[in-house]
Amino acid sequence: MVKIDLITGFLGSGKTTFIKKYAKYLMEQGLNICILENDYGAVNVDMMLLQDLAGDRCELEMVAGGCDYDCHKRRFKTKLISMGMCGYDRVIVEPSGIFDVDEFFDVLYEEPLDRWYEIGSVIAIVDAGMSNDMSKESDYLLASQLANAGAVVFSRSRNVSGADIDEKIAHINSAMELVGCKRRFKAGSDIINKDWDEFTGADFERIMSCGYRQENYVKFLSGDDYGYSSLYFMNVKIPVAKLKDTAEKLLNDASCGKVFRIKGFMLKEDGGWIELNATHDAVNIKPIETGQEVLIVIGEELNEDNIKKYWNR
Repeated sequence: MVKIDLITGFLGSGKTTFIKKYAKYLMEQGLNICILENDYGAVNVDMMLLQDLAGDRCELEMVAGGCDYDCHKRRFKTKLISMGMCGYDRVIVEPSGIFDVDEFFDVLYEEPLDRWYEIGSVIAIVDAGMSNDMSKESDYLLASQLANAGAVVFSRSRNVSGADIDEKIAHINSAMELVGCKRRFKAGSDIINKDWDEFTGADFERIMSCGYRQENYVKFLSGDDYGYSSLYFMNVKIPVAKLKDTAEKLLNDASCGKVFRIKGFMLKEDGGWIELNATHDAVNIKPIETGQEVLIVIGEELNEDNIKKYWNR
């Protein structure tokens, strides 16, 4: 049977970066893998960011968006069926940041997938620098992603103090209490807090074999109730020198809504491509070999007209 891992994580937590490192380790062990991007969006930026992994031992697949939850679930199942006879040793599923984890379990327990696949590890990525002041909807989503995780991997912990880490763990446990889940986390057991560049083979083996938990919690929100949305802006033309400043101002402009993340690609004046990945913690701009002229703004209660003003300057 093919083992299938789920990499969960809140919007902008670092799932794609983690998958790059995890996938490279799996391939170094001689495994043939597939990375399945399972997103509601019509344009999947994260899949484009993984293109450099594609090769003899790694294939990339995508579940395109759906008109509703049930439609998306059917497309996810259909894609896994079509992949079932491809000879993969392991499949990595990266969902959107507002994915309902129950969809993963529900689909894999259905025929014929239950004869071809077995759940490997459920890995939750948590930004060590995330705000402790999150909405009730965001805390619900965070807790639902953590409840079944075999391991929680902190991202961006290099410059975060031990006291801040303790606060994040307290925040996580408060979110678990919010959803009525009895599970609690503590440092050193379920949580891996280490600079990813320093991960050893033993660290990846621990993650690879962490499995998953089956915990009960109260589901008082559905995907339609989270309040998150994504806005797509095509063919944005901004001088590269002004892009960082523009992104920072947009992230902090309350009239645009509560913006969590801006990501995508832009074509430079000289014909080269750059990648933009911006959160409240950092704005990263770097060259990339190829891209698509799209910038995606993700957040709550987004005001499209006010956001457009930034791109039209």
